[in-house]
Amino acid sequence: MSHNALALALALAGGLPAPAQVTTAQYDNARTGANLRETILTPANVRAEHFGKAFRLAVDGDIYAQPLYVPNVEVPGQGRHNTIFVATEHNSVYAFDAEGRPTTPLWQVNLSGKDEEPLTPRDVACPFITPEIGITPTPTIDLPTGTIYVLARTRQNQGFAGSYRYVQKLHALAITTGAEKFGGPVEIKASVPGSGDGASGGRVPFDPRRDHPRAALLLANGNVYLTWASACDVADYHGWVMAYDAASLQQKAVLNVSPDAQEGGIWQGDAGPAADAEGNIYVATGNGKFDADTGGRDYGDTLLKLGKDLTIRDYFTPYDQREMNAKDADLGSGGPVVLPDQAGAHPHLAIVGGKNGVLYVVDRDKMGKFHAESNSHAVQTIRFKGMLMGAAAYWNRHVYVLGSNDVLRDFAIKDGQLVEAGAGADSFIDPGATPMISANGTRDGIVWVIEQKGWRSPDRPAVLRAYDASNVGRELYNSEQKSARDRAGLVLRFSMPLVVNGRVYVGTKKGVDVYGLM
Repeated sequence: MSHNALALALALAGGLPAPAQVTTAQYDNARTGANLRETILTPANVRAEHFGKAFRLAVDGDIYAQPLYVPNVEVPGQGRHNTIFVATEHNSVYAFDAEGRPTTPLWQVNLSGKDEEPLTPRDVACPFITPEIGITPTPTIDLPTGTIYVLARTRQNQGFAGSYRYVQKLHALAITTGAEKFGGPVEIKASVPGSGDGASGGRVPFDPRRDHPRAALLLANGNVYLTWASACDVADYHGWVMAYDAASLQQKAVLNVSPDAQEGGIWQGDAGPAADAEGNIYVATGNGKFDADTGGRDYGDTLLKLGKDLTIRDYFTPYDQREMNAKDADLGSGGPVVLPDQAGAHPHLAIVGGKNGVLYVVDRDKMGKFHAESNSHAVQTIRFKGMLMGAAAYWNRHVYVLGSNDVLRDFAIKDGQLVEAGAGADSFIDPGATPMISANGTRDGIVWVIEQKGWRSPDRPAVLRAYDASNVGRELYNSEQKSARDRAGLVLRFSMPLVVNGRVYVGTKKGVDVYGLM
């Protein structure tokens, strides 16, 4: 057992609060977006007179992945550090001291191999991630083995101008040194029987150039789960889910959600696939053909419930899926959240929203599959002003949602139904944001969001905003209130802050801005 796992076990055995740790996107596999062990930051002290930017950590590329945090890591030759882990589009992974002592890396590794480099927007025919495309999805960490799992993209020069081989690899790195583990990395390769786009000889192959990983990695059931969509809907691509054994990096299972069609991408705005206590996996697919209700195998615009071996156990598809597909109104633009057990007739709920601006509340025990006439197979549907292009957050029987061209909204859960309980005053442009929550159990809740880069907006600073979770109409802080001191770096798209142990970490272009009590 590693020192970190031992310390956690001793704390739990002694009845002491476990140290805060963030080993996956949105804080947990249910994707609640809530850190319930924040005892330093409160609504009383997160004010511009007490709270602001403390320092900045410089890196070699843009940061789309959410930073992760592990306390008390033993770094050879450098002692123990509370450590954050940062991944960049330049294919670098960094370990930094979380308190900025020092602000230089504890270690840094680059995952581009010999004659390899990150992709460019021209390679994928899409300008949204620029100037490099390397590590986009948030990694995940296994504490007992001290391993961080990272999915990186590269192109390999074939020896003459303009000729490249495109590669995606799963890496397993030691959190203490960044060294490769378990015989890694392993190259991502797969094919499934089918007649869909790109098929040859009755099989559809994984395309490392066109199939783009966006949603965060998930560690569950002893497996690392990876998902793919595309860049800019450039064909040919499919929605893929793959499972790799966390200890051996051997591929265990593969699912293509559009084997006889196309598309069905799993974007989720860097929100990860969710998992429930039984190990079921939940992913939301994007636009594409849906024919599962008539014996087909294609699942466009569907919330899927998967077994650990990626067999499809159940699903929910909106009644107007065909119209959603025609309008590019992806359900898969939003990420699923597994809610804790609730009172009422539907104790096991999941929520997910998409580009059509509808939040669906679904019974995980009986998801309803597809009804052609209405969404009566959903427990509840709630329509928003704009698109939902990220995930909701859950805290203390409340759900927080921030759609595009809308305000932050708070819903109380009563008898398994969401009832609007409050709304903010600040309107956010496309794409809205995935909120994050910090709280000390059921007390001192704060909702944190990063004001995002719009679809075609010019470069501008990111804005970190904090709201009182008990009254989202009350803004506590934003980083432009004292801009000379607190202004963040240039904003990116679908960014999620890390809030832990009295600090807030904001990934931007080529750096992490770190905020805390002054």
